[in-house]
Amino acid sequence: MSTQQSAIVSLSAWLNTDPGQYARNWEHARFDAMVDNVFGYRALQVGLPELDLLRANRMPFKAFVGPDLPVSAPVNDWAGMVQAEPEFLPFDSESMDLVVLPHTLETADNPHQVLREVDRILVPEGRVVIAGFNPWSLWGLRQRAPLLKPWLPAEVGQQVSLSRLKDWLKLLSFEIELGHFGCYVPPSRTKKWLDRTAFFEAAGDRWWPSCGAVYVVSAVKRVHGMTLLKPNWQTKSLKQGARRAAGVAMQHNSTPTKKSITK
Repeated sequence: MSTQQSAIVSLSAWLNTDPGQYARNWEHARFDAMVDNVFGYRALQVGLPELDLLRANRMPFKAFVGPDLPVSAPVNDWAGMVQAEPEFLPFDSESMDLVVLPHTLETADNPHQVLREVDRILVPEGRVVIAGFNPWSLWGLRQRAPLLKPWLPAEVGQQVSLSRLKDWLKLLSFEIELGHFGCYVPPSRTKKWLDRTAFFEAAGDRWWPSCGAVYVVSAVKRVHGMTLLKPNWQTKSLKQGARRAAGVAMQHNSTPTKKSITK
C-alpha cells in the first residue's frame, strides 16, 4: 500500500461512497444467489455487520461475529451478534453449515488463521462464501499507483488474489464450487462517471473475465477418507444368505442320481 493515507480509513465507511455502493450492490446480488440454496441449521457472517449477506438464506439460526459491532443491528432475523476477532471464532468445532467472509481476509491480521478457524467450525460438506478485492484489476492498479492517493480504505491491508486464495483453500481441503468477477468499471469517485462507464461490465465479462475489481467465490469443505458404514444387521443378513446358498449348492452336487443307485 502507498505510504499516503486514504481519506477513508474503514471499509464500512468506504462502502457508503459512490464506488463503494457500486461494489456493495454487486456483491449483495452475488451473495444472495450463492447462499439462497445452501441448506442446514446454522449460518454465520464474519465482518461488516452493516451488511446482511445472509438475507437470502433460510437457515433458522443466523449470527454475526466481528471485532466491531454497530450501535443497532441492521437486520431483524439474526440470532445474535458476538464481538470477537475473526482469528478466534467463539464456536464449537463442526457447528456451522455456512460461513460468509465479506473482505474479512483482507482486513484481518492473520488471514491464514481466519481460514483455519472457518475450517474448524464448518461441518463436513459445509460452505464458505468469500468476497475480496482483485489486485489484478483497474482498481488494483489504481491502488498501487505511487503518485496517487490510495483508492481503497486503509483498513484493507493486503489484497488477496484469487489464485492465492485457491492455494490456501486447497491446503485446507476446500473445493471451489462457484465464482464470479465483477465491477470492471474504471476507478471513478462519482456516481456520474460510474454510470457512464457501466458498459465496461458486459465487456469485461466477455473479454477480460478475470480482471474484475471484486470477486466472490463459494467453496465446499471436503473430508477425504470418509467411509460410509452399512448397518450390522444388513451385513449379517447378506453373509447368512450367502452361506445358505453355498450349502444348497453343495447338497445338490453331492446327491447321487437315480442311475447310480440302480447300479
